[in-house]
Amino acid sequence: MNLSGPWIRRPVMTTLVMAAILVFGVFTYRALPVSDLPTIDYPTISVSANLPGASPEVMASSVATPREQAMATVPGIESISSQSTQGATSINLQFTLSRDIDGAASDVQAALAGAMRSLPDGIQPPTYRKSNSDASPILILSMNSDQLSR
Repeated sequence: MNLSGPWIRRPVMTTLVMAAILVFGVFTYRALPVSDLPTIDYPTISVSANLPGASPEVMASSVATPREQAMATVPGIESISSQSTQGATSINLQFTLSRDIDGAASDVQAALAGAMRSLPDGIQPPTYRKSNSDASPILILSMNSDQLSR
């Protein structure tokens, strides 16, 4: 007795079984959840500091740089990016997927406390929060005009 014997002797049964497998396959294929990219939430902490009246250059050189250097010692950092504007600076820290966000937050707080003495006088205490790096815009479009003001 061979494996294909019953299927050859009963062609109607073979056709019905194959039709059932096809219908079952179509229904289950349509029910499969498919995602182009996996849903991954990178542990991200955003640190912001304000120094009223300071130019972006001053914020970058005397506020953002010492903080970036202090936070570079925190273990598990994958990337550091900062943005300085008039009187404010924002530093985004992205950690590796294996890093616990709560442990990273306590390490960032300790690094901020250690960097406070190297910052200029009059700076407001920095704030940090856990953030979603996927929520930031990919492209910012700006329009300028010579005839119209903002």
